[in-house]
Amino acid sequence: MHRLQRRLADFAAARGWEPYHTPKNLAVALSVEAAELVEIFQWLTPEQSAAVMEKEETAHRVTDEVADVLAYLLQFCEVLGVDVLDALAAKIERNELRFPVAGAPTSDRHSSE
Repeated sequence: MHRLQRRLADFAAARGWEPYHTPKNLAVALSVEAAELVEIFQWLTPEQSAAVMEKEETAHRVTDEVADVLAYLLQFCEVLGVDVLDALAAKIERNELRFPVAGAPTSDRHSSE
């Protein structure tokens, strides 16, 4: 993961883009790329969305948008000093505590918190 972040940073530096790679700009770009991914699925039925990778053209669009989302997320994390894998591991641990598999029922509902 770190090698990819370094490669992205080097790519931006070679083009003089660092001044534009602020947390705000990267968060906005990440949001735009995520919206472009959503756009692919916008009017599809659940069955159509499950089969989206079966068509070469659509599969290519999905993989490109996934790459764009990940690239901006990694750049965002690099700029702010967030270890993306540590952040994800910590979030999974918190969710495991909030949403136990077995045990007493809880009033917590599933959310993206």
